[in-house]
Amino acid sequence: MVDLGKWPLFTLLSSQKIADIRQACVFGTSANEAVYVTHRDEVFAFGLNCNNSLGTGDNQSAIVPKKIEILCGKKIISLSYGSGPHVILATADGEIYAWGSNGYSQLGDGTTNPSAAPVMISINLANKKVIDVACGSHHSMALTNDGQVYGWGYNGNGQLGLGNSTNHPTPCRVTGLQGACMIQIACGCAHTLALTDEGLVYTWGANTYGQLGNGNKNNQVCPVQIMVDKERIVEIAACHSTHISAAKTQTGQVFMWGQCRGQSVIIPHLTQFMSTDDVFTCFATPAVMWRLLSVEYEDFLTVSESLKKEFNNPETSDLKFIVDGKQILVHKAILKIRCEHFRTMFQSYWNEDMKEIIEIDQFSYPVYRAFLEYLYTDDVNLPPEDAVGLLDLATSYCENRLKKLCQQLIKTGITAENAFLLFSAAVKFDAKDLEDFCFRFCISHLTEVTQTAAFWQMDGSLLKEFILKAGKFGAFKK
Repeated sequence: MVDLGKWPLFTLLSSQKIADIRQACVFGTSANEAVYVTHRDEVFAFGLNCNNSLGTGDNQSAIVPKKIEILCGKKIISLSYGSGPHVILATADGEIYAWGSNGYSQLGDGTTNPSAAPVMISINLANKKVIDVACGSHHSMALTNDGQVYGWGYNGNGQLGLGNSTNHPTPCRVTGLQGACMIQIACGCAHTLALTDEGLVYTWGANTYGQLGNGNKNNQVCPVQIMVDKERIVEIAACHSTHISAAKTQTGQVFMWGQCRGQSVIIPHLTQFMSTDDVFTCFATPAVMWRLLSVEYEDFLTVSESLKKEFNNPETSDLKFIVDGKQILVHKAILKIRCEHFRTMFQSYWNEDMKEIIEIDQFSYPVYRAFLEYLYTDDVNLPPEDAVGLLDLATSYCENRLKKLCQQLIKTGITAENAFLLFSAAVKFDAKDLEDFCFRFCISHLTEVTQTAAFWQMDGSLLKEFILKAGKFGAFKK
């Protein structure tokens, strides 16, 4: 939990208002602006409002918090501030909202037009959901649910990680991450950090003060892997107003590097801090928050919220799945409670019950990760094009509710090009609802569907069955 008393700005609010705050982010050139979310999921902003940084639609300072109506009820999961200023945030539905300065297209809308109020940014990421955002001084980064990182805006120091120093008005995928799956991103003033699901750290961008942590002061236009500690890293941190980087290990040790009190620390240095937040409270000027922080006590969380927090948590997990060479951390007890397949697997007389590491080769990493995450969250976090693999898994594991969710997800991604492939998959996995949906789609787009390679390369018996059924449906009548 965060003590808001560390930030003088909150002395402007009554104790009643402070008690109602669930999340907060303090930013601004003098830590004099803030956005916060209440327990009712209402969003407010107050403070100096330099260059429309509060997103309230005007350029007026606000001692009394103003409600940002468009964001209320959106369930903000990530928010970051750049010193332009500009603000980027992501919602639980994977939407991105942005406002503020836009001289380098750091809002990601392809223009240089500023915005005084939040606008939803349409970013074509092939049906992927954004799960984390970060802002540097004049650049922005986004992390998608498949572990890919995208950047846009100012790139004079290579902070977008694209292999060059050219500015980009719209999101471009970061290159050179060797196929790693990212789970968190963070931005300093002109550099970027990314953390993989295996606890590895990559950095790129400006390095004048050693903020990349790779032992020198040379800028990097492509990601470089650095060694923070022998232990697994579970969190990285950086702040738009500083040239400082920080990281936390699975045993709670906190490291920092970069411009620390005027000194250039070019390799990670062990500190006495208990959290990465304390690094920036003590060393950032001004003392701003580097992320949207939770203000509530841990015991305020519901059972479902607590479970969501524990997925892939190295501090509490007791079982590791290895899929495509990548690890997923889980808890045997939760898997046994949530899934009959695992309840059967983890019997005392089965070999799997004694293992701490289990390798999976029947399914891909994105599919198996999405399945395990579903057991913790009840949600399917996967692009429609990958959901067929999850439908296969749901059928194999007899997970009927998951099977229904997969069918719903697949429907959102159907096109004339893939309709017959999806129809075939529905027949194969006995997904009757999806089969009927795909069949009707094929009939409605018959000319286009029959011109695709997938249609004529399909199994002969299935193709014959489809043609006969389509004929009875009247598809070939003039």
